[in-house]
This record gives sequence, structure tokens and C-alpha cells, in this order.
Amino acid sequence: MSDLFDTPGKPMPEAPRPLADRLRPRNLSEVIGQGHVLGPDGPLGAMLASHSLSSLILWGPPGVGKTTIARLLAHESDLNFVQISAIFTGVPDLRKMFESAKIRRQNGQGTLLFVDEIHRFNKAQQDGFLPYMEDGTILLVGATTENPSFELNAALLSRAQVIILERLNLIDLELLAQRAEKELNRALPLTGDAREAIIEMADGDGRALL
Repeated sequence: MSDLFDTPGKPMPEAPRPLADRLRPRNLSEVIGQGHVLGPDGPLGAMLASHSLSSLILWGPPGVGKTTIARLLAHESDLNFVQISAIFTGVPDLRKMFESAKIRRQNGQGTLLFVDEIHRFNKAQQDGFLPYMEDGTILLVGATTENPSFELNAALLSRAQVIILERLNLIDLELLAQRAEKELNRALPLTGDAREAIIEMADGDGRALL
């Protein structure tokens, strides 16, 4: 018996995507801000140029591009991107993810594991990543808004490079506003003063601005 709400032959319309998702960069050259780490002289730019990406901890405030940068690093390094959040992920989930990464590795495909809010994992959970980092099963990219020196295990930190991401400056935020206008195909209905006020109120957070 078919569901009363099924309509055969008519595909469900896609839900509208949030503006921040629609504006997500497709390559690292489109990332706004963070030139100090992504430029040719920056640590990530140098790693990509030498094809020697290592495990990383991305430390910075919200809305500066941590998730986007991790996703694009995986894409540009030809690694399978897996994203988890320390808030919603338990030990059984981690075991399944490690097993999947092992199988992927046996088939010649590496895994970039992006762990959002990595500081929320306790010491034992953080230690659980170490053997898989050491044997190459995963390349770990953790994101945190907290100082890693205080929140992450020394053993984990010794196997990853800490990359500090900065709040977007006013010029970066204006560029983001212009990109939004281009995507929406219309100018924002703001006076010059109101536009400046909104950009300042975003306080360096690109997501907050959007």
C-alpha cells in the first residue's frame, strides 16, 4: 500500500540551500581571508605545493572557514573527506569510521577525517586517533575554537601541526557581501552606513554576516 502522501511520477522539489552553503568555495583560491596560511608562503600552501599534507589542528573563531578549508584540502589532495562532530559522535561511530578508512586504504584511497569541536573529545577518545594517524589510515584535521595547548593531548598535538586561522577583516567581509549579491543577483537593500554597520556587527564571522 502506497503512502497517502506519495505522488508517483513527481520528484520532490529540493529544499532551498542556505546562502552560506551556496557560497562555499569550490577551490582554495576562492577562500576569502586566511592568506597567511593558504598563500604560497603559508604552511598549507607550502604543504600542498610539495604534496606533503600532514595532520592538522585548525584553531580559530567561528565562521572563518575551518570546515571549508578541510574539505578543499581533501579535494586537492585526492583524499576521501569524512566529517564528524565530537559533540554527536561516540566510540561505536568512531570504530565504524576507522574500519571504513582501513578498507578505503586497502583499495588505495586515503581518508581525511575532519573532526569539528575536537576539544570536546576526552583524553581516551583523543588517544584513540593516534594509531590510525601513525599507520596512515587517516589524515586528521581537527577544528577547535579553544587553545589546543590547553584542550588537546600532548601526544595528539605532537603528531599534528597547529594552524591559526584569523577573524575575517572588514575588507574580507565586504568581499563576502559582494559575492552574496552576485549569487542572489541583486544588491542588498542597504544604505552605505547600514552596510558598514552589518559588516562590523559580524565581528569577523563570515557565517554571521550571511
